[in-house]
Amino acid sequence: MPPSPSPDTPYAGLTPEVVLDALDSAGLRGDGRLIQLNSYENRVFQVFLEDKRVVVAKFYRRGRWSDAQILEEHAFAAELAAAEIPVVAPWPLPGDAGGAGSTLCRYVAGGPDGDTHRFSITERRSGRAPELEDESALEWIGRFIGRMHAVGAKAPFAHRLALTPESFGEAPREWLLGTGIIPPDARPAWEEASATALAEVRARFEAVGETRRLRLHGDCHIGNVLWTEAGPHFVDLDDALTGPAVQDLWMLLSGERHVATRQLNALLAGYEDFMDFDWRELRLIEALRTLRMIHYSAWLARRWSDPAFPVAFPWFGAPVYWTDQTVRLREQIELLREPPAFGNSPW
Repeated sequence: MPPSPSPDTPYAGLTPEVVLDALDSAGLRGDGRLIQLNSYENRVFQVFLEDKRVVVAKFYRRGRWSDAQILEEHAFAAELAAAEIPVVAPWPLPGDAGGAGSTLCRYVAGGPDGDTHRFSITERRSGRAPELEDESALEWIGRFIGRMHAVGAKAPFAHRLALTPESFGEAPREWLLGTGIIPPDARPAWEEASATALAEVRARFEAVGETRRLRLHGDCHIGNVLWTEAGPHFVDLDDALTGPAVQDLWMLLSGERHVATRQLNALLAGYEDFMDFDWRELRLIEALRTLRMIHYSAWLARRWSDPAFPVAFPWFGAPVYWTDQTVRLREQIELLREPPAFGNSPW
């Protein structure tokens, strides 16, 4: 009998047999072969079916998203796919797994009182990392994101998270300070630096003023964009949220400021073929980077009892991590205090 899952080990009972049985309950019969793919938040498997198709099954971490939030993500993906924007949308499935036509399926392992797993199915879509040194590739990615945002602007999310200084900065900071996970010797410096950094973030948001809020990918970094001869595509919208357009652009930038400037100009050249960009949002880049740093630390801390996390992120538990984060936050404070630049110098 497989071990029982708990908040600390949410996937303890998700054996290969359970994965195959879950797909079988949705009318997809595997031939016995499956490969676990790289994913920390959820568990994702490439599954080979008896009819020779290959699908990707994603099993959702319990307690992270509500059914309504997951279904809203799925609906956004379907809306993008209907607009011929290259994303991989979950399949509607027949049978009693989640109700006929549902994209969010349920499987109860081991009988009526067993462990319930929520999962979705997509086609397998492969690709490689895009060449960010190629300005034409960056323009292509910019057009892709612009098309996605043009759809994202048509209606709001009702259930997904909104990216704000409160939700991605203040709330995770307060949670971290309440857990005791920060070593006592490192806590005072991090507490002071994070408080000052968030004050500067709020000041930057207030200085920029009200901006348009869109349905976004939300976690648009180089690892989440796949490239083929047909161009870029997304395989996952798990972090979809409401926020400013620049959130889906700044994480694609890398290198020294002059290099990132060229990258951003290329991205926006493509982006504005399909979607107007509010150039005031460039002043939010360092604020958003600061929020991501604090939110990321809280994410790791929340998952630290999951056995997969200490193995994948062994440096997180060391006191030097918090010292390094304090140094980085102080650097962000200085960047946030710099006067914004415009023209060809983006932020």
